[in-house]
Amino acid sequence: MKSQKTILHLAPSAAPDRISGDDNARFATVVMPHIDDAYRLAHWLTGNRTDAEDVVQDASLSAFRAIRNFAGGSARAWLLSIVRNTAYSWLRKNRPAVVVTVDDLEAVELAQANPGDPDAETPEATLLAKIDAEQLRAAIAALPAPFRETLVLRDIEGLDYREIAQATDVPIGTVMSRLARARRRLTATIAGNEP
Repeated sequence: MKSQKTILHLAPSAAPDRISGDDNARFATVVMPHIDDAYRLAHWLTGNRTDAEDVVQDASLSAFRAIRNFAGGSARAWLLSIVRNTAYSWLRKNRPAVVVTVDDLEAVELAQANPGDPDAETPEATLLAKIDAEQLRAAIAALPAPFRETLVLRDIEGLDYREIAQATDVPIGTVMSRLARARRRLTATIAGNEP
């Protein structure tokens, strides 16, 4: 029996003038410098290299389609917002939901408020400096998704609170609360006192 080869033909776009060289150039300058950051965030959110690659590919396509709508500002935060939304859509479609319990946010915010020097080393940072990388990766991966993404965006990707709020579409106060709670849980997990 003779096998037949499938031939794939790409249909021309219904609006051939819709995508221009300007879109390609803008995509290259706005998105591509941050593609590694996009992959790292997707990997942290999905927990899997292959899934992260799929998420980044879908997010890149979404970013390309929306490149004309990018109005300036932080390109990195804009792209990571797209990656985050794409990752959560992908996770909803491909993985079962997990219930996350939330402590009293006001009590946590009050307990974690530190009006002192923001650059001062915290006890959490001191503890984290003493542990090995694999233990830290596992502890971060065990955090609930909202805490994990906030911690990754701040402490690994280096975004400021405003950029994280933009990327995650939550108020800055929520970003601060999630970050404080993520650090507290991470510290407790590493110290062996799971919350």
